[in-house]
Amino acid sequence: MYKLFRYAIFQMDAEKAHDFTLQCLKMTAHPLFYPLFKSLIDAPKGLSKTVMGINFSNLVGLAAGADKNGEAIDGFGMLGLGFIEVGTVTPFAQDGNAKPRQFRLIEAEGIINHNGFNNKGIDYLIENVKNTHYKGVIGINIGKNKWTPLERGKDDYIFCLNKAYNYAGYITVNISSPNTPDLRQLQYGDYFDDLLKEIKSRQSVLAKQYNKYVPIVVKIAPDLNDAELVQIADGLIRHKIDGVIATNTTISRDNVTGLKYSEQEGGLSGKPLQYKSTAIIKRLHEELQGRIPIIGCGGIDSVSDAQAKMNVGATLLQIYSGLIYHGPKLVAELIRNIK
Repeated sequence: MYKLFRYAIFQMDAEKAHDFTLQCLKMTAHPLFYPLFKSLIDAPKGLSKTVMGINFSNLVGLAAGADKNGEAIDGFGMLGLGFIEVGTVTPFAQDGNAKPRQFRLIEAEGIINHNGFNNKGIDYLIENVKNTHYKGVIGINIGKNKWTPLERGKDDYIFCLNKAYNYAGYITVNISSPNTPDLRQLQYGDYFDDLLKEIKSRQSVLAKQYNKYVPIVVKIAPDLNDAELVQIADGLIRHKIDGVIATNTTISRDNVTGLKYSEQEGGLSGKPLQYKSTAIIKRLHEELQGRIPIIGCGGIDSVSDAQAKMNVGATLLQIYSGLIYHGPKLVAELIRNIK
């Protein structure tokens, strides 16, 4: 059934297909249609695990970017996902970069996006999170507005943190998207230390205010060299960050050279990112030595790749592009088989 659906939506522009799919997922969560669609989807229960003090019903989650505004949480939840990360969301709504900005590299099962944090703002997302019936863990991925100067970037993250804290299972600090100018500089040096210091300080205040501890996770790029990765690991440990997502999309085109759309600007996800993200997880795990859990993300399209990420140090997993190419069946296979 999904093969027919995929064939149809692949005739559409990638972003229009994405928007159409979100509308379909929203519709499946409607009380009139939910029982029917629920009966058509095989959503098994998997291995539960407590990570960052949170109980995850299974190890498989949805990566940020699929549902930027939290509009289809219930629909995605119906697939059986143990956790759903919404966003990236910024303090104020922004249109993102010029269209077209999403491109499928079908031969390689890859996707390039140059979205630029297009979203409807933190307040809109929070209202959707408040109204969801999904019982799993919801992560909220936060970023900075494009027009905010880098030296004031931390202000945007604190703004979003304040808004999201009481409604999130965990909060992800996205400093690794390649589609917002200079954003990745926040992964380095004084910018990195200053941001993490401010985030943790505010987390402490909010924990007392709401009488609960909401973990902070940092999402990193796959394009880091060894020295940069060591520096990031050191910063994560020193600032007592609760978790790390490895990885975001890549600016490398090594595995897709010559393919249609391969020269488009943006971050590449999907199968071409598979081994690169696994290598980052492995090296990061060597540095962290289990002190901080790693959420493995990047090119997961099969049980074998998912297990490879677990074997080198991932504690949880996130999918997105693999879901586009392989459909809900992939979710069920991963939940059943990952150890």
